[in-house]
Amino acid sequence: MAGLKREIDEVEHQAARTVELGGRAVIISVAVFVLIVGYLLPWMGSAPGWEVLLHQGDAAGKAGMVPRLFAATAALFGVVTSVLALITRRWGLTWVCALGSWFASVDGLLAIWTRQSVAGLTSPGPGIGLIISEIAMVTLGVLWFRTAWSRL
Repeated sequence: MAGLKREIDEVEHQAARTVELGGRAVIISVAVFVLIVGYLLPWMGSAPGWEVLLHQGDAAGKAGMVPRLFAATAALFGVVTSVLALITRRWGLTWVCALGSWFASVDGLLAIWTRQSVAGLTSPGPGIGLIISEIAMVTLGVLWFRTAWSRL
């Protein structure tokens, strides 16, 4: 009986630490894929998002701090942390993804705004990749927040 009780307690403890994503996992995976595609498309002028992230190229070198911060936070929370959360299904990672995705979403909005406000002066405006990446991050933020909030 003691062995059975230990086994039941272990299963209960495991269930408390993991989250069941269900069909939401597919949508999150698609949003992560769209975010990765956004890094391949132009963010500023002809510079794709991966060049902005790695500070390469002429346009990426003139990107400014806000788009580079968005590129870094979107890669960290939108791709790396989201993939870890999908693989491990850990409850704590859903909160990290939710809060990080919303931080990156706000930063992405600021990145688009800064590109629009200085476009035509000395730097190119926001490209389609930046806009697609922002939409993907907002989608990830909503999905991760709904997942994290579902257990409270």
